[in-house]
Amino acid sequence: MASQDWLEKDFYKILGVSQDASDAEIKKAYRKLARQYHPDKNPGDTAAEQKFKDIGEAHSVLGDKDKRAEYDNIRAMVGGGARFTAGGPGAGAGAAGFEDLFGSMFGGGGAGGFSSGGGQSINLDDILGQFGAQAGRGGGFPGGGYGAPAKGRDVRARITLSFRQAVEGDTVTLTTGDGSTVKTRIPAGVKDGQTIRLAGKGSPGPGGNGDLLLEVSVAPHPVFGREGNDLTVDLPVTFAEAVLGATVSVPTLDGSTVKVKIPPGTQAGRVLRVKGRGVPAKSGTGNLLAKVQIVVPTDLSDEDKETLARIAEQRGGDPRADLIRKAAQ
Repeated sequence: MASQDWLEKDFYKILGVSQDASDAEIKKAYRKLARQYHPDKNPGDTAAEQKFKDIGEAHSVLGDKDKRAEYDNIRAMVGGGARFTAGGPGAGAGAAGFEDLFGSMFGGGGAGGFSSGGGQSINLDDILGQFGAQAGRGGGFPGGGYGAPAKGRDVRARITLSFRQAVEGDTVTLTTGDGSTVKTRIPAGVKDGQTIRLAGKGSPGPGGNGDLLLEVSVAPHPVFGREGNDLTVDLPVTFAEAVLGATVSVPTLDGSTVKVKIPPGTQAGRVLRVKGRGVPAKSGTGNLLAKVQIVVPTDLSDEDKETLARIAEQRGGDPRADLIRKAAQ
């Protein structure tokens, strides 16, 4: 829409609503007026046809959150949406000229148009565009300023990734709501439930594409889990390995294995750390945490059972005695 239209047209008045009207009130007013002035109900009525177009134009701005905010800011800057015309012969006595609004800023206006003190012609779009440029630096209008064309809408989508894709990153192809496809790179280390913003992958617009907001779901892995940037794995250890100590192989996510030393007397639940084999991150790659799970044999021979019984008798003591004592405190 041309910038002058935003100054000349009172969209709230066209829809018959107040400036603080809710989105629902704006929508309701638009539907009522659209039915009233629809060309099918007013055949041959050019006035009704124009009214129908004005209503649609008003709703296209006020019905869009970002456009409405920008429109309100512009109206507030120029005094609530009064009509502005260039000065000079033929201008109405009640019309506010550009000279009246910006004269003190640029040294006054000349007849027949608005100009700076040196006679250089000044365009209203250029003036408002400067305000828009200031907005992009932290103040003024939202969305990059008045003079900038609007970007396309942001688009939301969901994707389910395998555990490996989420940890290592991957290039995926997405299908949008209109049936088109978008190929994009998923960064390494995304988490389940995370929303990632893919710049320029949204709907097209005169000021460029919007962004794609992608909500990620990560499928569980049969072996590995995740705690922050650390990967976790339950490591089965035999009774003998836990008692006597051993060096065992631990799987990693890339399919290889690493050797880990089991200290003698290792208890169930102990966590062994493999440095740098976790999730890649800007702060550094996480670790692989192997949690010891002691595998109790279930196929002992009578001789094995007798041996264990002798060991238990020689060791004596009740491993639960301290637990029971503390519980009674």
